[in-house]
Amino acid sequence: MRFKCYCRIGFVTLCLVMFFSGVIYASDGIKWYAYEEGKVLAKAEKKKVFLHFYANWCGFCLKMAKETFQNAAVLSDLNNNFIAIRVDFDKEPETAGKYGVMGLPSSWFLTAMGQPIVNMPGYISPEALLSMLQQVKEVSAGG
Repeated sequence: MRFKCYCRIGFVTLCLVMFFSGVIYASDGIKWYAYEEGKVLAKAEKKKVFLHFYANWCGFCLKMAKETFQNAAVLSDLNNNFIAIRVDFDKEPETAGKYGVMGLPSSWFLTAMGQPIVNMPGYISPEALLSMLQQVKEVSAGG
């Protein structure tokens, strides 16, 4: 009887440790901003924007969250050189409509003033995103 009790306590403790470890790890990830907040910050800091449209039901969005956005080089480049904005397609349909988003995931690069540089629809691997980040950094700041 005691053994079962200890097993349950151990299991619950393990689950809590795993949960809180995930929360701590996630907090070290990409610094995502809301759409309006990110646009204002990009202008103030004169940084280009990485704008990512997603939905919780989207399989490739989840794959990007687990693979692409957990890659250490992607995290570093986005956090240091861009303002990263994440928009939930279902909660902000007017913002998605403004960019003509029809499928998910959809990723955009914008100038600091909010002008589109390039749109990349669909899943993006960490390697492909790193390459694109480098190319976008080299684009003249412009409008």
